[in-house]
Amino acid sequence: MWQTLRQPRWVARVVWVIGVVTLASALLPSMRDRLHLIDEVVPDAFPAAATTGAAAIGMLLILLAGALRRGKHRAWIVALVSAVLAVGAHVVKGLDVEEALMCLLLAGYLVAVRGEFTAKPDPRSGGRLVRVILLGPVVATVLGFLWLTVDNDGHAAGTTWVDRLVQAALGLVGIAGPMQFTSSADADHAAVGLVVLGAAVLIVALLVALEPAGGPHTADAEETARLRALLDRWGGDDSLGYFATRDDRCVIFSASGKAALTYRVIGTVSLAAGDPVGDPEAWPGAIEAWLAEAKAYGWAPAVLGASEPGGTAFHRAGLDVLELGDEAIVNATTFTLDGRSMRGVRQAVSRCTRGGISVTAHRVADLTATEIDDIRHRADAWRDGEVERGFSMALGRFGQERDPETVVVLARDGEGELVGLLHFVPWGRDGLSLDLMRRDRASENGVIEAMVAGLMASAADLGVRRVSLNFAVFRSVFARGERLGAGPVLRLWRSVLLAASKFWQIESLYRANAKYHPDWEPRYLCYRSSSDLPRVGVAALRAEAFLVAPAWCKKLRRA
Repeated sequence: MWQTLRQPRWVARVVWVIGVVTLASALLPSMRDRLHLIDEVVPDAFPAAATTGAAAIGMLLILLAGALRRGKHRAWIVALVSAVLAVGAHVVKGLDVEEALMCLLLAGYLVAVRGEFTAKPDPRSGGRLVRVILLGPVVATVLGFLWLTVDNDGHAAGTTWVDRLVQAALGLVGIAGPMQFTSSADADHAAVGLVVLGAAVLIVALLVALEPAGGPHTADAEETARLRALLDRWGGDDSLGYFATRDDRCVIFSASGKAALTYRVIGTVSLAAGDPVGDPEAWPGAIEAWLAEAKAYGWAPAVLGASEPGGTAFHRAGLDVLELGDEAIVNATTFTLDGRSMRGVRQAVSRCTRGGISVTAHRVADLTATEIDDIRHRADAWRDGEVERGFSMALGRFGQERDPETVVVLARDGEGELVGLLHFVPWGRDGLSLDLMRRDRASENGVIEAMVAGLMASAADLGVRRVSLNFAVFRSVFARGERLGAGPVLRLWRSVLLAASKFWQIESLYRANAKYHPDWEPRYLCYRSSSDLPRVGVAALRAEAFLVAPAWCKKLRRA
């Protein structure tokens, strides 16, 4: 039993409950006979300060529960100090002995489990500080308003809820509001209580602002050079390997330096993508180093899009594995437009040819700067929305000198105007992996099929034998669910995905890939615990830019 109660998640639950009780106790009226005893011992302003202080402590304990669940040492210290302060606050605000004893027991509990809280604080975050500065005063104003509404002794007749709300907002910074009181003592009582709430917001903001600036950083020039050296030798093992060079990823190496793993910290999740890069025998070292860092900071480790060998390595390191979908891989040496099964693609290509559309494939290094600028401009113009999506299977840049081996497939109409493009990154020495797919919406239907067929026709000249196309989420559900004899659960799951496909490109991506009759290679999601899946899912959606903060929030964060 004690071993269970020592676990951070149980400590977090206890702290959350006591935070709720403390907040409720502060907002509910005190017993008048007890309050009378307190008034005879301490100055009039003390109970008010203790009441709002208890409210602030209760809210702080509720917020700390999340960090305690992750084993944060700094959160443990703040929770312990808050519990001790709450003991005094409960006594002074109304001789609430029961709540004071509860907080005293909490302090003892936290001391007893101190060895479970060793995680480092998260690196300083401008976004987190902005949230405290923006939301802190709002929460404090609401708490102040509720306190003034409940503890309304001494308020002048005719006081409205608007008066109380304005009084609560202004009182946080010591400014007198519109409320009238029956005595100066009652006015001081309210003023002191609201100033304590304001001071609590300031203290929390200072704690966030004073967080350490260290922690993981995006790969620097030296680390990128080491990563590219590993890709030169081992890049053919994973079609997603080259995406490890994205500019927004951190990198961690095994002790031997023979393998590396790239990731990005999003919220409380350390999100890797694809397999480790380098010698498979050194993968466990890179994975263990990454997991150790995630544990040190209290982050939930997760991997998006691991291959079967990669998934096996992560599973051996202690992560659970869930099949996420399949990657479509086309063999360029055997690809053909002949045959009944390729009729749809063949017709699309013929239609584009009759329409005067021509397709060419180039190494980006062979293009001029003017051509690269024009392609980049068209790609931005044809993008669906303002945000560039992608993380696990997207490079996030185009036409830079550091990526000379990337390949671009261009479709032009009869007048030479660009109407479509595909961008591929290297997959070892003889493969390509799709990064970008864009076309002019006014162009001939079938441009994408024509570009894929054109790439396959040029594959020999480019030295390409295999091409990785789009990733199809839950591909096996669609493939098996439409077969004769599919079970009721599988058919139900397929129906759910079909409904979701009306909003997201789930089935359409599967159909778009299936027409080329590729080999399907499964990709997996790796995670530590099923309880982490909600935040891992949110982190993945944020990484892939399906969940994006409003523009004003981004501007404020940059400021």
